[in-house]
Amino acid sequence: MIIYEADVSEFLDDVANEIIVDRLYKVYQEKIGRTTRSEIRSWDYSLQRMSNVLRDREIPKDAKAAIEFKIPNTGKRVDFIIAGNDGQDDHAVIVELKQWEEIEKNERLDAVVVETYLGGAKRQTTHPSYQAWSYANLIEDFNEDVRERPIKLKPCAYVHNYLVRENDPMLDSHYAEHIEKAPVFRKGEVEKLRRFIKQFIKYGDQNDIIGAIDSGRIKPSKSLQDSMAAMLEGNQEFVMIDDQKIVYEQILDYAQMSIANDTKGVFIVKGGPGTGKSVLAINLLVQLIQDDYFAMYVTKNSAPRNVYATKLKGTMKKKSIDNLFKGSGSFHSMDQNELDILIVDEAHRLNEKSGLFSNLGENQVKELMNSAKFSIFFIDEAQRVTLKDIGSVELIKEFAKELDIEIYEGELASQFRCDGSDGYIAWLDDVLEIRETANENDLGMDYDIQIFDSPNKVLQQIKSKNESNNKSRLVAGYCWEWISEGKNNRDVHDIVIKEHDFSISWNLGNDIWAIAQESVDEAGCIHTCQGLEFDYVGVIIGDDLRFEDGKVITDYTKRAKTDQSIKGIKKRMKENPEAATKEVDAIIRNTYRTLMTRGQKGCYVYCTDKELAKYLKIRLGRVYRQQNEVREMLVAEEKVEYN
Repeated sequence: MIIYEADVSEFLDDVANEIIVDRLYKVYQEKIGRTTRSEIRSWDYSLQRMSNVLRDREIPKDAKAAIEFKIPNTGKRVDFIIAGNDGQDDHAVIVELKQWEEIEKNERLDAVVVETYLGGAKRQTTHPSYQAWSYANLIEDFNEDVRERPIKLKPCAYVHNYLVRENDPMLDSHYAEHIEKAPVFRKGEVEKLRRFIKQFIKYGDQNDIIGAIDSGRIKPSKSLQDSMAAMLEGNQEFVMIDDQKIVYEQILDYAQMSIANDTKGVFIVKGGPGTGKSVLAINLLVQLIQDDYFAMYVTKNSAPRNVYATKLKGTMKKKSIDNLFKGSGSFHSMDQNELDILIVDEAHRLNEKSGLFSNLGENQVKELMNSAKFSIFFIDEAQRVTLKDIGSVELIKEFAKELDIEIYEGELASQFRCDGSDGYIAWLDDVLEIRETANENDLGMDYDIQIFDSPNKVLQQIKSKNESNNKSRLVAGYCWEWISEGKNNRDVHDIVIKEHDFSISWNLGNDIWAIAQESVDEAGCIHTCQGLEFDYVGVIIGDDLRFEDGKVITDYTKRAKTDQSIKGIKKRMKENPEAATKEVDAIIRNTYRTLMTRGQKGCYVYCTDKELAKYLKIRLGRVYRQQNEVREMLVAEEKVEYN
């Protein structure tokens, strides 16, 4: 969808006559129905600068200019496009416009991130060259008309308030790869930008280039399909077995049938920790892309998105795969059925509202279903770990009925985590007093769970296990303030336990914590590990979970102030203390249940509350005694049978 399209000559007249804002506002109201004149007016200065660029007698006046092109099936918007022909090929120059005046280089993050002032505060954002290139790449990967005509896309960035300077961080070699693909032009470099445009736009748009970009058929490119399939093939982490394969085939069948019959459908997949929900989700994403559907993988939490996208990319330098992984907060702006299929992992983590201030949209569950012809929700209600988490099977069904969507259901029961044992999870539920189970003293199978009296011992064990394959990590309950945030310094420690001379930083956020080699020296929290799995996990249980008067109790007042999981609990306590107490109690127990089920082979625990440590040791002691009794009984039975 394009907000404004005109010949270059008409665009120049609209700017000169100061009616460009009125035209944009009118079209915005007609096509989207929500904006303000002040919001449109914020573009005015940038468009004046672009009009200066295009006032060149060698730039054809019958070339086309387009403003605010919304890339189909995404929340991404291209600021400005100039379309024409170089005498041989059709071209579209994509211009990312920025009003920035300052930036700082960020060396620790991926070579696409800079720091600048946005919304009154310094924030991390992507380099404008990367933004422009990624938009061009996204269009090429998914617009069949652009690929087949072909229309050659040429991205660049114009940071028109940014002064040229010595040792300019904007042009630092850290960003060289993306600047080469999409050059950046600064204040005073109008002539350079003109020369860039004139390389490709020598004649006007005679072939409706803008129309092809705006309404071309959405279909994944063959190169993207082949790349994804090749990276999944032979990757043992994504091999499906047992009921994963059954549910996989069911979903493919229902999705294909639903889309072919032009009906909407939703498939709900229930499964506890370690049942392979994410493995199934990734396999579905790859297969559906192979089958020419525009599918996306969605999670509210960024950690699993980043990890799985990175694992799929392998050695690919292109960022194409990133475009298939998306957060849950931007679908409120999408039209009905913009996408073919949405794969929503960790659906229990969905929120009601979207946006930084939780003031956008109506409900993420409803918006996701509305945006796709077929949607797939993977859910475990026992992993809701914040007050904002509203995803539930009941809510999905409620909105499906409201939107007249056919409902299908499946369940994953086989455990691939915790050494294949449903018993460990049932035992843990019993121990944490989440629910009474038959596994009071039974783990079901051998599982390496140990309770240590020192956090140093836990970290030592995790580091030792991590040496073989980088699949062991330390995590903690959110009972320590995140003072190291934004400091990018592992010497600034957040979690300090003085009696053991132990200190460590929360995950610094500079890398993908779950797979970055150095992050074994950092502690992850619920937000960086949920939806992921390791071989071994070390868990530091803070003072929000204790053992008093013969009961496991929770204490939300021991949570860190920087923890957003229980934001708003004080207000809820005043309004309805009984309901709020029950809600926050479940969140704390679910948090530790989730942390303690991240390890496939083992879990090592330290408790700040000594009484809780004693209780856990007693419960484990009963397990070991029962295991010994069973072994002795089996040996005795073998002897009797042998005699």
